[in-house]
Amino acid sequence: MVLTLLKKTAGTADKFCLVLLIGLVLALLVTDTQAEDRLSLAGTVYNAQGKGIKDVALEVTLNGQPLQPRGQEADIRTGNRGSFAADFILPTGALDGAKVAVRTSKPAWRTLGPLEVRLVGGEANEAGHQLFYAMKNFTLERQVAPAFWLATLILLLVYLIIALEWLHRTLAALLGATLMLFISYTLGVYDSAYFILSFEDAMHAMDMNVVFLLLAMMIIVGVIKKTGMFQWLAYKSYALARGNVFILAVLFMWITAVISAFLDNVTTMLLMIPVTIEIALTLKVNPMTFLIPEVFASNVGGTATLIGDPPNILIGSYANLSFGQFVINLAGICFICMIVTAVYYAFWYKKEYLEAEVKDVQSTIGYLREEYRITDPKLMTLCLVLLGLTIFLFVIHGMLHMPPSVAALTGAMFLLVLSRVDIVEMLEHEVEWPTLVFFMALFIVIAGAEETGLIQFIAEGVRNASGGSLTTAIIMVLWVSAIASAFIDNIPFTATMLPVIAFLNQTIPGAESGVLWWSLALGACLGGNGTMIGASANVVTVGMAEKAGYQISFLAYLKACFVPMLITVTLCMIYLLLAY
Repeated sequence: MVLTLLKKTAGTADKFCLVLLIGLVLALLVTDTQAEDRLSLAGTVYNAQGKGIKDVALEVTLNGQPLQPRGQEADIRTGNRGSFAADFILPTGALDGAKVAVRTSKPAWRTLGPLEVRLVGGEANEAGHQLFYAMKNFTLERQVAPAFWLATLILLLVYLIIALEWLHRTLAALLGATLMLFISYTLGVYDSAYFILSFEDAMHAMDMNVVFLLLAMMIIVGVIKKTGMFQWLAYKSYALARGNVFILAVLFMWITAVISAFLDNVTTMLLMIPVTIEIALTLKVNPMTFLIPEVFASNVGGTATLIGDPPNILIGSYANLSFGQFVINLAGICFICMIVTAVYYAFWYKKEYLEAEVKDVQSTIGYLREEYRITDPKLMTLCLVLLGLTIFLFVIHGMLHMPPSVAALTGAMFLLVLSRVDIVEMLEHEVEWPTLVFFMALFIVIAGAEETGLIQFIAEGVRNASGGSLTTAIIMVLWVSAIASAFIDNIPFTATMLPVIAFLNQTIPGAESGVLWWSLALGACLGGNGTMIGASANVVTVGMAEKAGYQISFLAYLKACFVPMLITVTLCMIYLLLAY
């Protein structure tokens, strides 16, 4: 009889649900011997994009009366992939000519049903059992509930606090996450329309691949700092330039860009700033004429790889993109942007560079050689070897199906063990715990916005505005990301856009190539160059320069960086449209 049922449903049921259903039918055949009717019900609940919806409650009725599943006290609920399965024991003949219906319910989704399901089977077996089964898939639509408006308000509040710097961004994100959970377990307990996010879903929302990747790279950079390598590179740049300020500025930019492609660009700037200021003072030049091109280059260089900039780390983890894919798709255009950037700033600061006082180059080189020497050659060699191993693992992690965080942790742990660096000191002083906590809390805030339908509302708005055109979508994602990231922190913006891009990839023809991921990466990373608050490296650079006595206003920074930001983003737009 099972074969007969299979033939009747071939081509109409999901394989997964069919396997569950067969299992239920076989279990019923071999277990109970009482003369009763049996009903097995299975199916999947989808959203409009064909993705399964978890934790949907289903109520099954027989002629309008609720049925209780066998062995289940609670309601039937869908699993992580949206599938459900249940079986019922009924009095003999209860299903003959009966109407079985299913009703779905979940906060933030429109209630569906009760919808009648068609029963198949009815043949009696040797024990006199009548066996029926039914398969039914459902497609739910979003609805605007109070939880939607609460999640929207909290997300906007977090953005506003971060943008206006009313609170530290970590505290802002934690406040938003806490509010969502507090509302869910107070108002949401009494009325499900106010339920935003469960604690279990909040924990699941935290992308630990991102957290451990950042943690490992912070440890690697922390050990490398002890060798004096960054300062030595600055000294070598001055020695190579031999007093030519234009060459020196370009060398500083390229060194910063290359290092930022493989290490955290904020840390790179923290290490480059002191020596840059000292060399600038030696040349009687305003240090900002070197620092602004450097920080601009750090953001361009960081865009080229998976680990170079936090937005890329978020994108790579969410979309399961490899290190090699980032290099193949982004490194070339970043190289072109670096060339254009170097030429632009050579002309922008031409007057200041020409006024530099270059005196006694050899004595200055001798002073810098003593001041910025390699402090621990053996440790530096070990660091370079293990950094090379880590980068190699990044390159092949896609083939090994290894998460990037595992590659980074491997290099970091070997480095800690072999260098015998104090792990407690490293965790206390080199790991930026506020940044890691910020990411974890931000994931919860974004999950709340996604769970209540806000993210899908934004995604559908972008899709409708693009008219389903891939070209329009590429331009919109790139420029909206760039302009937004220039004025708000690009990390929360990128985190918000991840499910939006995933939605667009499923609904816009041609987007399956992943081009919209590259549009988001280029827009968010390069757009952050536009203002002093657009990227974390910008904020750090301005802050350290001010401590050294060199202030720059918001407008002055805007004049120096907004135009080259527009130029680089325009180059990226041309590249994306031609390449994809």
